[in-house]
Amino acid sequence: MLPVLDQQWDVTPKESVAIQRELLPRLVCADSGCDWRLVAGIDVGIKGDVARAAIAVLSFPQLELVDQSLAERPVSFPYVPGLLTFREAPVVLDALAKLESTPDVLIFDGQGYAHPRRMGIATHLGIVLDHPSVGCAKSRLVGHHDEPGEKRGDYALLHHGYKDQPEEVIGAVLRTRTRVKPVYVSIGHRMTLERSIELVLACGGGVRLPEPTRRAHRLASGV
Repeated sequence: MLPVLDQQWDVTPKESVAIQRELLPRLVCADSGCDWRLVAGIDVGIKGDVARAAIAVLSFPQLELVDQSLAERPVSFPYVPGLLTFREAPVVLDALAKLESTPDVLIFDGQGYAHPRRMGIATHLGIVLDHPSVGCAKSRLVGHHDEPGEKRGDYALLHHGYKDQPEEVIGAVLRTRTRVKPVYVSIGHRMTLERSIELVLACGGGVRLPEPTRRAHRLASGV
C-alpha cells in the first residue's frame, strides 16, 4: 500500500498543526461500501529513539493470519500530545509498503476522529492513503461520556466541543467483552461510526482488543 498524498513528515510542531487542519476537509465520514475480506491491525511502539511498526493482516470473518510486516526507523519528531502521528506515521508507511496483500480496512491501535483537531493517526493516515480506516484506542484522549453498559456490545457515545463550537459525537466507548474495560472507537476515514463499531466487535476474538491489533502488538513485541 502506498500513499495517494505527498505528505511531509519532517516538519515543526507548528507546521504539523497546520497540516492537520488542512487535511480535515478531505475526511470522508461515510461508509466506503466495500466488503471486508482482509482486515489489517496496526501497532507502533517506540523504544528510545527507534520506532517499530507491526502490521497483521487477517482474513475476515475467520480472523486467520494471511500477511504481516515489520519496519523500524529512527524517530525524528518530538513527543507532543496530539501530534504523535508525525512520530509514528513514517514507519507505518514503511511497513504498509512491505505487505504483499492489500487490506480492505485498517484498524489502528490509536485514535481517529476522537482527537482535539479530529486528526488522530487513523484519520490522518486514512486520508493520506485514501483508505477505509478505524481508530481503536485503549484510553481516552479527549471528550466526555457516560459509562457504557456491562455487556459485550454495549456502548456510550463520546462527545467533545469547544467554547466557540457546538459539541459533537467524536466516537464511542465500546464494551468488547462483558465486565471488561471498554475501548475507544472512532472513525478514521471512509467509515461511519456504526460501521466502525460493527467491525471492532466482529474482530473481537473473545478478548478486549480487536484480534488484528492484538496480533500486530504481539508481532511488534516478538511474542
